[in-house]
Amino acid sequence: MTLVKIRSIRAREILDSRANFTLEVEVTTDSGRYSAGVPSGASRGRYEAVVLDADAAAANVNKRIASELKGKNPANQAEIDHLLIDLDGSRDKSNLGANAITGVSMAICRAGAASQKLPLYQYIEKFSRLPMSGKLPRPVFNMINGGVHATNVLDFQEFMVAPQANSVKKSLQIASDIYQKLRKKLGKNVGDEGGFAPPIHFPEEAIELILTAAKDLGLQKSIKIAVDAAASQFYREGKYKTGMGVFTREGLLNYYAELIKKYPIIFLEDPFHEEDWPGFTSITKQFGKKISIIGDDLLVTSPRRVKEAKEKDACNGLILKVNQIGTVSETVEAAGLAQSMGWKIIVSHRSGETNDDFIADLAVGLGADFLKAGAPARGERVAKYNRLLKIEEEFNY
Repeated sequence: MTLVKIRSIRAREILDSRANFTLEVEVTTDSGRYSAGVPSGASRGRYEAVVLDADAAAANVNKRIASELKGKNPANQAEIDHLLIDLDGSRDKSNLGANAITGVSMAICRAGAASQKLPLYQYIEKFSRLPMSGKLPRPVFNMINGGVHATNVLDFQEFMVAPQANSVKKSLQIASDIYQKLRKKLGKNVGDEGGFAPPIHFPEEAIELILTAAKDLGLQKSIKIAVDAAASQFYREGKYKTGMGVFTREGLLNYYAELIKKYPIIFLEDPFHEEDWPGFTSITKQFGKKISIIGDDLLVTSPRRVKEAKEKDACNGLILKVNQIGTVSETVEAAGLAQSMGWKIIVSHRSGETNDDFIADLAVGLGADFLKAGAPARGERVAKYNRLLKIEEEFNY
């Protein structure tokens, strides 16, 4: 096989789905051009890698990173990612910017896959050395938005449908039908991730709206509910201050207990503040055998924080986002740790997205349990689901 080398790397500013500027990084090799769009989050964990203004991050790619990687073999993902980490020199990617490093790392990954003449998901499986489960990740769809992703007064951030189907295509059909049913009732006001943003106050209202729509379609037994509380967003001065009232840690745990008892919840994401380790430990101890307790802001795709969470029995599932940590290699490391501990792995989009579908291949290549990319609507969301659908077709050939 002919050795392929990087000829050039270029970053440009593009708009994301929230009309903010982000980066697209293009890598040119001997065999072609490969690009990656960088997402951005509105709900960012305190320990996430640092994002710079798009113009500064683009300049860092074009003036500092590009010359360092010219002539490298794009198939050496780990080597290049470590070079990026060393070039930045900070613990939190604040010198070059996590957005600069993420864009380069993802584009390099695509170039590496092409150099090996492999589909991206197969290439990720190969260099990660993590076994694909033999099953595709189940898609999870955002139906109702709240928190910082919407302009309503609903405190919890995401209410999702997890179809219990045996194929991606069937899952898409179930989600689409429920979404269309909700549209007729709730209108067209949506949040950042495409879920509806009705003027409701309580999580029960959101869940009941989804379950009623499913029941009307005869799909109530075909779905589970997933909830992202994003509790760091309503944590103030040691208390959880919501439109429903002010909760102590114990009070909020009791509230979650009521929801879990009443509704078919499959996973609960960020139920407590990102530094409330006792809260996470308590809910995992009480409900970890019944549902998955997922860390997002708590873990920020950091292998170090995943290890800490395991030591404290603080959760049993991981949200995986490349731009939280900065490189594909570090993302793979976090996934490997979670997989070795028997945790659920959910590869996730961000609220500010591009049409890039990288995370669909990432979820398949890592053998993730779920892929969540937002609503079954809006181009930047369905790009990921449609890519998963194409991969399913390849699996079935």
